[in-house]
Amino acid sequence: MPAKPSLPELTNAGLDAAAAVVAVDELGRERQGHVAAERPLTLYLDKRELVTLMTLGTCPELLVLGWLRNQRMIQSIEEIKAVQVDWETESAAVTTWQGVRGLEEKLSRRTVTSGCGQGTVFGSIMDDLEKITLPEVTIAQSHIYRLLRVLSQYNEVYRRAGAVHGCALCEGDEIRLFVEDVGRHNAVDAIAGHMWLHNIQGHDKIFYTTGRLTSEMVIKVAQMGVPVLLSRSGVTQMGLELARRVGVILIARAKGEHFLIYNGAERVVLDAMPSPKNAAARR
Repeated sequence: MPAKPSLPELTNAGLDAAAAVVAVDELGRERQGHVAAERPLTLYLDKRELVTLMTLGTCPELLVLGWLRNQRMIQSIEEIKAVQVDWETESAAVTTWQGVRGLEEKLSRRTVTSGCGQGTVFGSIMDDLEKITLPEVTIAQSHIYRLLRVLSQYNEVYRRAGAVHGCALCEGDEIRLFVEDVGRHNAVDAIAGHMWLHNIQGHDKIFYTTGRLTSEMVIKVAQMGVPVLLSRSGVTQMGLELARRVGVILIARAKGEHFLIYNGAERVVLDAMPSPKNAAARR
């Protein structure tokens, strides 16, 4: 009997993220432009329908892998035989080598989250947070500013079509991976899938998102082992409570030289403080 491969077989079914359209402006003039190409993708696990994800479809295989990982549906990537995406049927078929233990119990517990387009969390993920131990890292203010300058070069789909969120996995001053999708939960799942597939650890990484820092975002980033969460947007109360619970450094409203530290301020080194007058003018 041949040995099982260590990684699943994947299709390569990524699509263009934007579609060309014609709109009419306030003066009655036709304008050429683009809109985000939102598409449904129904996920099947061993022929069992699980969920339909609304996505741009740029990296569907990574999205599926990350969703399975973040939902704790599958513990090891070596359990997955294949992920096959077929846009004609708008489906992603995941097959495992030996099935998924406890699948019915996981599916019986379902929470609709505040993710754009509505994310969904299955199973006892909240209980699993107690098992997560994140490293106690520090981050310099100057490092945050350097990352924000680099990140300003991304958001390609947003510039073309709008209506999307971007997420990035950062290491040092470099962006390891940047993903845009119609919902921030999809973008973070795709990055989680990339990390899972390539066995990338999160202890020395920073996670950036253009979206709100909700409970779902904090949970997923903590599960990825990333200790720092940086956002251009705001924070929800439950997101903050969970960040305090698991020890995620939570930095929001980060744009230009402005940011607000909601958790872990004692671990942020303020080594590049702008003058109060200039900081107020930039907000």
